[in-house]
Amino acid sequence: MGGGTPDLMLVSVGVECRAGSVEEAYAAAAEGLAMTGSVLRGHGVAPADIRSAGMSVRADLAWRDGEGQKFVGYVAASSVTVRLRDIATASATISAAVDAAGDSARLNNLQLVLSDDTAVRAEAREAAWRDALRTAGQYAALASTRLGPVLSVTDQRPAPGPVPLAGMQRASAPEGMTVEPGANRVEAAVTATWALEQ
Repeated sequence: MGGGTPDLMLVSVGVECRAGSVEEAYAAAAEGLAMTGSVLRGHGVAPADIRSAGMSVRADLAWRDGEGQKFVGYVAASSVTVRLRDIATASATISAAVDAAGDSARLNNLQLVLSDDTAVRAEAREAAWRDALRTAGQYAALASTRLGPVLSVTDQRPAPGPVPLAGMQRASAPEGMTVEPGANRVEAAVTATWALEQ
């Protein structure tokens, strides 16, 4: 297992707009997302780091007592995924992007990752190998023999889990939120087979 301080923030930000017609809802969502994109670029986010993630338009239904579901209009939603490469300024950038879209803004997801985990993953593999070797050596000793040559090695990547956001706090609106990068844990698993010496 290895660890490293995240240096890349992945954010999904979007808008959700309600209107009486599909065209109005769609136009409002497009405008809100355009303002968000403009603010992101104004905060130094490269166009290649902003990607459209989807657009949907659906009927807006509301439950009314005694009447059941009633059609009240349309909801258009759209979002972008953004790579923020400067963790120190990410909070201000997110706040500005959300403010640009006003009440229609949606902060869908935020994840802190390592942009390049090659070195940390190599460290995790080495630790997994040492653990496998220790365990195999113990079994060989219990069997009153020694380890022979390695017959096979399989590298297994553990299924990724959620990345904790250590120390994430909500502050006042003008200041945005404080995001502490914490540390990401990188795990590796190895399955190795040894021959036992006779």
